Amino acid sequence: MEVVALVAVTVLLGGIVVLLALWGRKGKEGNEEEESAEKANGHAVPEKPTKKQKPQRPRKEKVKPHSFSHPLLASALKAHSGSISCLDFSSNGKYLASCSDDRTVRIWSTKDFLKRENRCMRANVEMDHATHVRFSPDCRSFIACLANGDTIRTFKMTKKNEAFIFSAVPEDFPKRHKASIINIGMAETGKFIMSASNDTTILIWNRKGDVIATINTNQVANAYASVSPCGRFVASCGFTPDVKIWEVCFGKSGEFREVSRAFELKGHSAGVCGFAFSNDSSRMATVSKDGTWKLWKTDVEYKKQQDPYLLFTGKWSGREPCRIAMSPDGRVVAIASVCDITVYNAQSGEMEEEFKSVHGDVISDLAFDINNRYLVSTGDRVICVFHNTAGYRATIADMKDKLKKATSQGTKDRLQQQIKEAEEALEAVYKEKN
Repeated sequence: MEVVALVAVTVLLGGIVVLLALWGRKGKEGNEEEESAEKANGHAVPEKPTKKQKPQRPRKEKVKPHSFSHPLLASALKAHSGSISCLDFSSNGKYLASCSDDRTVRIWSTKDFLKRENRCMRANVEMDHATHVRFSPDCRSFIACLANGDTIRTFKMTKKNEAFIFSAVPEDFPKRHKASIINIGMAETGKFIMSASNDTTILIWNRKGDVIATINTNQVANAYASVSPCGRFVASCGFTPDVKIWEVCFGKSGEFREVSRAFELKGHSAGVCGFAFSNDSSRMATVSKDGTWKLWKTDVEYKKQQDPYLLFTGKWSGREPCRIAMSPDGRVVAIASVCDITVYNAQSGEMEEEFKSVHGDVISDLAFDINNRYLVSTGDRVICVFHNTAGYRATIADMKDKLKKATSQGTKDRLQQQIKEAEEALEAVYKEKN
């Protein structure tokens, strides 16, 4: 009986499986017939859903680096991976400092400018990045303005494993500005540090990070401010059509006394964009929104109410933003307008050189080296180093003019030697490029 029952169950299950198979086949054939009928009647048949394919990400096109070449381009310094915002030459002329939003400050050797490989020292700016950098008088340290902290950090040179490195001191200066800092500077005397923000505030600090004086420029908004190369003055320009200069006074024993108004440069008819000093602070150059640049004699007895002399007014057809630089000997003025640079003879006002589309972004800084040999600029990730041929020509013309007026043989011999050296340097530049 058990065997019979087992056989009966097996036959029943087999029959059910056969019936299900036949029913599925019939349903499939029915669907195919329905699809054929739909197609015959001209109706679209929806496709069976398939697995969705992930959309392919569009490939990012590589941005081509900006390309610039010129016969007077001595070198292009490349090491930063971010945009460079500031340049500064050391007072001994041996080094160039540059800072970038890649959180580094690079220290370049000027003697390597003409070499194929330009090596540099690197200082990391932890937890921030520097917008401005300035060497100390002894060139063994530098200060940097922090972008996010809006304050100042000091870096000192130390020796590690037979190599020199720059490392930050433990504490930054306290934050005292209520607006963004637009520039910093350190007096060549080493007695004070200056910081200026884009409101109307200039702060004078000691080297320890204490504010010893506050200046209100009353210029609506500061556009630029700096310390004079002699280390005595602080100057600023802004919305108003003048430049104001203050003297930072110290006692005989080195103690701070006061900040007093020295003199002003008045003559522009619109706001002043920037200014620059000659190395001995006896000359200043200014550039304004009124389309002119001016050269001034500032070596005056201002304590006796003597005003600076306007030596020359030149025209420029550039656009903002702009920057101005003066060669240390006061013979050459360079103006950067957006991405272009124009070089003028400071005595005649004649245009000497013109460099178009130097950088892929707005030129952020412009400076001459202390020896009048180079003009450097930056605005992207590259520092362009130009031969200062305009400076050599201006030196030759100036020395020849003085030679005609010289009376003593010793003076004539010295002038002739200077003319010869400038002519040889100029010839070497053109010979190298040809």
